[in-house]
Amino acid sequence: MSASKGTYPRWAWALTGSGHFFTESIALIKALDAVDLFVSKAADEVLRMYKQDLPKDTRIFKETTASSAPVGRFYEGLYHTLVVSPASSNTVAKAVFGISDTLVTNCFAQAGKCRVQTIVFACDTAPEMITMAPKGPVSVYPRRIDLENTAKLKEFDDTVVVESIGDLEAAIAARRLHLADRAAS
Repeated sequence: MSASKGTYPRWAWALTGSGHFFTESIALIKALDAVDLFVSKAADEVLRMYKQDLPKDTRIFKETTASSAPVGRFYEGLYHTLVVSPASSNTVAKAVFGISDTLVTNCFAQAGKCRVQTIVFACDTAPEMITMAPKGPVSVYPRRIDLENTAKLKEFDDTVVVESIGDLEAAIAARRLHLADRAAS
């Protein structure tokens, strides 16, 4: 067992079934120490489509129980931060309306209830976007409801919504700095 598997509190990272910046999200996970990864059923499918391997030293929880049993870990104080990236429009909509019927939406709900800082990289943030599909770039046109839900999510307490991979990197760097400052004091 790697030393980082026993380090707490740690990062919780939830993957959804969106392919938008999926490989970049995996790369960011690999750059972090002490990560528990929560993989939805849809994300498990996308991992195979994009031919991505998960970091070997990361504890992985897959969506295998109806009650999303692994989310109880949030109540044990095991996480300082939840990152949901990429966050599909389905996940964002469910989060906005308080629906927690998947592993990822349960992670989001429990993080909120436990006041765990959350960073969400929402996929649908502009009326027109280019995203990378398994076979190459694709133009997408998020629906008005998707854009409205992303805007509503920005109003949630303890939640930072980012709109680009650069913004995600900056939010993670800012969180790392905050955690280091807190540890030093």
